[in-house]
Amino acid sequence: MSSSIRISDETKQKLEARKREDETFDELLDRLARTEKDVEEMAGFADDGIGEHMENKRDELNESLEARDEQFE
Repeated sequence: MSSSIRISDETKQKLEARKREDETFDELLDRLARTEKDVEEMAGFADDGIGEHMENKRDELNESLEARDEQFE
């Protein structure tokens, strides 16, 4: 089953900037929609301390993406 959503050209440009070369828009939106709980469940097999490491990396990525957004404004 598929759905269509309407987005502005500006939003589409922002999504395209975050989309990986080999990634579909569905895969991109799924990746962006992941919650911390999803990540914790995926990392449940990891060593102690990995949660903090992942949180730091997520923060770094968010800062990088925010800087990228500012270029499109």
